[in-house]
Amino acid sequence: MRHFGHISPAVREGLFFREPCEFDAGSPSRTLSAALGATLYSPATRPGLAGDVIKLRGQGVVSMVLCLEDSIDDAEVIGAEANLVRQFADLDTRDADVPLLFIRVREPEQISDLVRRLGSSVRLLSGFVLPKFTEERGELFLEALTASEAHSGHRLFAMPVLESPELLHLETRGETLRGIARTVDKHRERVLALRLGVTDFCSAYGLRRAPDMTAYDVQIVGAVIGDVVNVLGRADGTGFTITGPVWEYFRLQERMFKPQLRRSPFMGQAEELRTALIEHDLDGLLREIELDRANGLLGKTCIHPSHVLPVHALSVVSHEEYSDAEDILRPERGGGGVLRSAYTNKMNEVKPHRAWAERTLMRGEVFGVAREDIGFVDLLAAGVTA
Repeated sequence: MRHFGHISPAVREGLFFREPCEFDAGSPSRTLSAALGATLYSPATRPGLAGDVIKLRGQGVVSMVLCLEDSIDDAEVIGAEANLVRQFADLDTRDADVPLLFIRVREPEQISDLVRRLGSSVRLLSGFVLPKFTEERGELFLEALTASEAHSGHRLFAMPVLESPELLHLETRGETLRGIARTVDKHRERVLALRLGVTDFCSAYGLRRAPDMTAYDVQIVGAVIGDVVNVLGRADGTGFTITGPVWEYFRLQERMFKPQLRRSPFMGQAEELRTALIEHDLDGLLREIELDRANGLLGKTCIHPSHVLPVHALSVVSHEEYSDAEDILRPERGGGGVLRSAYTNKMNEVKPHRAWAERTLMRGEVFGVAREDIGFVDLLAAGVTA
């Protein structure tokens, strides 16, 4: 699979200076963690889940979470587990490309039980999402995952969700973060990415951000995100990929504030696209995606298919970013120094900007590098047309 693989090769050629690379569930973890993109959540109770998975893959989805936790009622868990087993068996009989598939469980015991019940169809499973992850709970989850991987002979990744009250509360945040860091470092080869449970953060204080606002506008949430990145997202080789929080709006809401999406990038027919984005409250999503990247996050939790394309379009590396990153990482620049950007609009300082450049090229490898005259509006429009 590849990002924008649902777009025809001829159209992709016109969009990309360097096209997104191909990858699959067996690719190196470094590639997969960067390539997760918009991870779409779906309740595990859906009766036509196998068909949904195949359809969504054809629309550009590359990673999905099939949820047994907060998205379903407590009384539905047993039936949802049985449904998952049936749906994986159905997928296993089809000759179809599927996204990276993860199951969000509630308790560690579900991991070993589901891997056993899935049988040969476990080959379609990339791993598990581990909720309310702390040092104590996390160790139990990861031990179960390790044992299940050994039993099945199939590689399984973990994606812990950082959402516990202990992480939110100021008096326990530091030690909770240090405990999480100890646990994920111990199991580093199994941890694909860390996910942020911002809805749970807000719940602890009875908060909910409006569609006109981003997670970063809720100061208590923004502070936690900053601390998580500080401890777990460092660029010194000790950090992990941390994904952006969920955007929970997808219906038309009454707007309190004016649209945040500038008119200038949208000309001609693209004005219709701008109107559609605003009507579905996706202008706020676009701003939050930009803030995610500015704060060191990559990828995003999504709960609606309409969110996938904007996340992917804004993950593509611009030609300007690529040019700067390539200049910074040239072998002859190993001693450092300062140089003017090839776009003559900024300073590139080799040593301080090196980590940024390395991350940018990794993102460009999996999401592609746009041609010089291509912006996110062009990518959005091409994806909508496809």
